[in-house]
Amino acid sequence: MKIDIISVVPALLDSPFAHSIMKRAMDKGLLEVNCLNLRDYTTYARAQVDDYAFGGGAGMVMMIEPLVNAIESLQQNTRYDEIIFLTPDGDTFNQQMANKLSMQKNLLLVCGHYKGIDQRFRDHFITKEISIGDYVLSGGELAAAVIVDAVGRLLPGVLNDETSALTDSFQDNLLAPPVYTRPVEFRTWKVPDILLSGNHAKIEQWRHEQAVERTTQRRPDILDKD
Repeated sequence: MKIDIISVVPALLDSPFAHSIMKRAMDKGLLEVNCLNLRDYTTYARAQVDDYAFGGGAGMVMMIEPLVNAIESLQQNTRYDEIIFLTPDGDTFNQQMANKLSMQKNLLLVCGHYKGIDQRFRDHFITKEISIGDYVLSGGELAAAVIVDAVGRLLPGVLNDETSALTDSFQDNLLAPPVYTRPVEFRTWKVPDILLSGNHAKIEQWRHEQAVERTTQRRPDILDKD
């Protein structure tokens, strides 16, 4: 999979992709992530990419021309399955959306900044708008990192255990059950006996019951989606 990211401050994305699972995915050639500087595509003096909003009001707006220049340049070599704008008023990102995006070949993420981007760009170039939550960040870079991580870990071969992602929270509209590891007893706190029984059928039943109970207590809204 190839994911290109357009940003005003691409250096913000250096760290998230330089370590751990995403780095291993890229080292294996399973994932390609390119962070592109929007300022490289502007024709305005001093690498300008924003201007005041027509009609007045506080905050600057990202200009349409540099964004169009960037996308049309990238499209000369890549056909994108989705061109995604990261914005607080987009569809809320969830596991099912990550699953669908992981099936694509080429994605382009556009990171918002300032007060937003010219609406004409959204109307004519964006195919999908995504929010990672009901709050506002300084820019879309952190949201881009979240999406790349959530999608990238689903690619075949990225995780050492291919079944690991299938048991994550939200995959079956349930939160994950509690997990334990050694030692069996610590300060009188013991691992549940069922997990030591070796009876895999009963263990899976216990895990499902725990997942349902945890979801009912913490996120009943997820169960309401069924």
